[in-house]
Amino acid sequence: MKGNIFLVGLMGAGKTTVGRALAKKLNKLFIDSDHEIEARTGVSIPLIFEIEGEESFRQREAEVIRDLSARQDIVLATGGGAILRPENREYLKTRGTVIYLRASIHSILQRTSRDKKRPLLQTADPRRRLEELSRQREPYYREVADLVIDTGRPNVQFLVHSILSQLELLSDNSDLERESALPGAGVGCRTHHISPDFPMTQPQATPQAPSPAITLQVDLGERSYPIVIGPSLLTDRDRISRLIVGKQVAVVTNTTVAPLYLQRLTQTLQAVGKKVIEIVLPDGEEEKNWASLMQIFDRLLAEKCDRKTTLLALGGGVIGDLTGFAASAYMRGVPFVQIPTTLLAQVDSSVGGKTGINHPLGKNMIGAFYQPQAVIADTMTLNTLPARELSAGLAEVIKYGAVIDAEFFTWIEANIGKLMARDTDALVHAIRRSCELKADVVRQDEREGGMRAILNFGHTFGHAIESGLGYGKWLHGEAVGCGMVMAADLSHRLGYIDAVVKERVCALIRAAGLPTEAPNLGAQRWLDLMQVDKKNEDGQIKFILMKPLGGSLITTAPQDALLATIQQLASGEIPR
Repeated sequence: MKGNIFLVGLMGAGKTTVGRALAKKLNKLFIDSDHEIEARTGVSIPLIFEIEGEESFRQREAEVIRDLSARQDIVLATGGGAILRPENREYLKTRGTVIYLRASIHSILQRTSRDKKRPLLQTADPRRRLEELSRQREPYYREVADLVIDTGRPNVQFLVHSILSQLELLSDNSDLERESALPGAGVGCRTHHISPDFPMTQPQATPQAPSPAITLQVDLGERSYPIVIGPSLLTDRDRISRLIVGKQVAVVTNTTVAPLYLQRLTQTLQAVGKKVIEIVLPDGEEEKNWASLMQIFDRLLAEKCDRKTTLLALGGGVIGDLTGFAASAYMRGVPFVQIPTTLLAQVDSSVGGKTGINHPLGKNMIGAFYQPQAVIADTMTLNTLPARELSAGLAEVIKYGAVIDAEFFTWIEANIGKLMARDTDALVHAIRRSCELKADVVRQDEREGGMRAILNFGHTFGHAIESGLGYGKWLHGEAVGCGMVMAADLSHRLGYIDAVVKERVCALIRAAGLPTEAPNLGAQRWLDLMQVDKKNEDGQIKFILMKPLGGSLITTAPQDALLATIQQLASGEIPR
């Protein structure tokens, strides 16, 4: 690839490590702007800060960025605050491809905790300082970025492989956008986003020809609504116009999805005469809380939204649950539509009307049953889904086969390779069948008075993992996948399934790239966490177990069998 590559992001995000490896792969010269400043001055960055102050350092940094960005065929790792100056942002945007390496505050603290060369972190509360810097700089990073890369728990080789793939895709899209830049042609989104926390089990499949849209129905009488599954639905003006009522809409999304799809959806909505309000929340399971809910209400009230305003949930399960709960409560109920962009949301959380937020003491303990007016599942959004999120969604797909449809379970086993490789036909079939199964269960038991509880297979254990580790450490689907392994083990111990079925479940969870060993929270902590569950009655922990494959029962479990499962499978170390 010709041209310069510039890496931006907070300190400790991995710019130097990734930059060196990327430069080696591309046969380019790697330069670190901080190292260049030290070479020119002959003193360290902390000493420059101490003697001259930050403003003088920023001036030196601007001169280095100006000079280095004018060179050819380099990979440049910039300092965390380089994007604060407008001239630096202009140099980076116009002289190369900009990659924003984004890491969580927790990850950065782990990487920088013993590094005394970070002058801005030499405070009594480095976490708070990092949070302040992140809030201040995030808009600038996104302004200049062509790609946004979540480094997470990086395998550097995989990160570089993912970046190279995205750079190639970005180049292809740029060519395509140039070709389509004619009167009436659509405008592409500039920023692409990947989050390579876990390696892909299979390489991504070659893009295939789009399939026609499929429409299913959730039959709930006057509350019935369609589920539309297909490609390019975000730009389907006729369908969007029919499915989304009202002249004013509020699109609720997050900082990950917004750069990818918000502009595209907004343009479609405006093209069919809608007034659009955009509400962008922070990303992450840990953000599914009261504060995020208040942000939605604050914006709706500030914009003087009335009861005819329709809320649109553009994102994964967290955004869907938050938006649905906000819609149920704002002015005692306004319309909302689910537009799920993750596999997990498309096959599960967007369907059925469960909405809510988390509480520190329990997952999804505050919420309401509130049905959407429609579910619009654009399968093209799965093309940008990180491998880790794809695996998380497959957990919910496997769930339907395990406790409802044995034939579907067998199909998943036979096609797990295609699903992991993002084969279009396989994914569409998995989404369709999952939605059919869930819609039928919801039709029979909308408010989980009995049968619908079977959809929580693996969730009693999974929710305990999420609460015990802290929301966001594991993805919901990861926790559920591991929870299904534990539920299958308990089902076997109680004689409901044989060893062969138990091993089939474990093998399929493993093949989907999901964890099969739970964290060691301690037996009593496990019990305490599982006692905070909506299914429980009279202090008794209720489990959804398999009886047999493709069947289920809701029951309690003898404590000795439960403890045996915990001791057998919950032996993994807790992530730090």
